[in-house]
Amino acid sequence: MSAVVAKAPTKPTKTDAKTTDTKTTKADAGNIYIGIGGWTFEPWRGVFYPEKLTQAKELSYAASKLTSIEINGTYYGSQKPESFRKWASEVPDGFIFSLKGPRFATNRRVLAEAGDSVKRFYDSGVLELKDRLGPVLWQFAPTKKFDGADFGKFLELLPRKLDGRALRHVVEVRHDSFCVPEFIALIREHAVPVVFAEHGKYPAIADVASDFVYARLQKGNDELKTCYPPKQLDAWAKRFQDWAGGSEPDDLPKVDKTAPKKAPRDVFAYVIHEGKVRAPAGAMELIERVK
Repeated sequence: MSAVVAKAPTKPTKTDAKTTDTKTTKADAGNIYIGIGGWTFEPWRGVFYPEKLTQAKELSYAASKLTSIEINGTYYGSQKPESFRKWASEVPDGFIFSLKGPRFATNRRVLAEAGDSVKRFYDSGVLELKDRLGPVLWQFAPTKKFDGADFGKFLELLPRKLDGRALRHVVEVRHDSFCVPEFIALIREHAVPVVFAEHGKYPAIADVASDFVYARLQKGNDELKTCYPPKQLDAWAKRFQDWAGGSEPDDLPKVDKTAPKKAPRDVFAYVIHEGKVRAPAGAMELIERVK
C-alpha cells in the first residue's frame, strides 16, 4: 500500500490548476506533508536559501522545496488577516500550513477557562489561509500535568467547524503524567491526536487517535548534511507511509495497546531541532523517500 505524498509543485498555470492536486486520486492512503518550523532563519542563507535570494521571496522558495511549514509566530501573538492572506498567496496548490495555537490558551492553570483565547485566535483571520490551513497545534508546558476533567473541557472548547470549514486540532503534551490509557481514551473520544515527539526529554506517544498523525522530529544533527543518517531517514519514511496507509509503525512506543480501526490517515511531519540549520535538508530527503 503506497502513500500519496503531497509534492512540492510549482504554481500551476490556469490551464492545469484543476489537475495538479493529487489529494483525491487514491483512496487507499492519506497525504504525507513534510516540512520545517517557520521560514525566516538567517543561518539558512547560503545553506538552504540561495545567497542572493531576497527575504521577501523566502516563503515562496521554501514552499517550492517542501510540502508544509509549521508557523510558530501564532504561539506568541496574534497575526493580521492580511498576513494570512499573503502567506496563502505565496505557496503552491497543495501546500499546507500548520499553526501553533496561542500560548495564552495553553499556559494557564485552568484550561477550561481558555475559551476567550481560543476564540480570539480564530477571529484573528486564521481562515484567510483557506485550503492552505492544516492542523492547529496546541502545545503545553513541560510542567503541565494531566488532569482528565480539565483537559477534556479544553478539548471541548476547540471548534470543529467554522464558516462551513472543518478544522483539525492536535495537542503536544510534555509531561510524563499523560502517558496513561485515560489520556489516550480522551483524545480518541474527541478525535484530537497527540503529537509524536521525537525528543530527548519529552514523552514519545505514538498512539493514533484521529484521521491524521502529527510528528515533530527533534533529534537532527547539523553536522550531517542530510540532518539524519540515511538509515534513520529510511525508517522515518517507512513510518510515515505506514501511518498514511492505515497501519501503525511497530517500533514506536504506545501507551494503549488497543489498535485503532485501520483507515487512511494524513501525515504531517516537521523536522525541528535546536540548531535547525540542516532541518530543510532533512525534510527534503524525507519528501524524496515517500514519493
